[in-house]
Amino acid sequence: MSLMDRRTLLFTGAAAFAAGPALSATGTYQVPAHLQPRIVPVKDGFQAGEIHVDPGQFALYWILPGGEAIRYPVGIGQEGRYTAGTFTIRRKAEWPSWTPTKAMIRREPEIYAQHASGMPGGGMNPLGARALYLYSGGRDTYLRIHGTPKPHTVEARVSNGCVRMINAHVIDLYNRVPNGTRVVLH
Repeated sequence: MSLMDRRTLLFTGAAAFAAGPALSATGTYQVPAHLQPRIVPVKDGFQAGEIHVDPGQFALYWILPGGEAIRYPVGIGQEGRYTAGTFTIRRKAEWPSWTPTKAMIRREPEIYAQHASGMPGGGMNPLGARALYLYSGGRDTYLRIHGTPKPHTVEARVSNGCVRMINAHVIDLYNRVPNGTRVVLH
């Protein structure tokens, strides 16, 4: 990637890359420097325009041309709830509504039953500011890459299977990623 391309990339993503506070369900969260997105080199074999999630590193990589990627910190599915595989983004939503799955309600009715009819998008919604919907073939997998009102939960196994990001970071990724993007959950 040329120096000019790198400067353009950083400038267009400056809001997401800047250290500072993030809104959360409990007020303001100061995003630590080590949780900021950064440009990193990637191994050969990764194709520009793909997303790769490394659960062992709690990292999502948006692959750029020239052997680099933007690395975002993420939270992933709890033990036994993370599904590795190759998926395609077929839908994107800003401030998405959310409905817990039947399995979530069955496992933890005290938490999820109250939302069985759904929750409108907004600051307290578990999907946060943006959601990227992962499909396998033409079927919605109910897996998402999404924001969270709980930014302190990145770099942990916390979700029911989805990949969660700090809201400012998912907004940045959402703006870069088109429908049809290939996503590999390793």
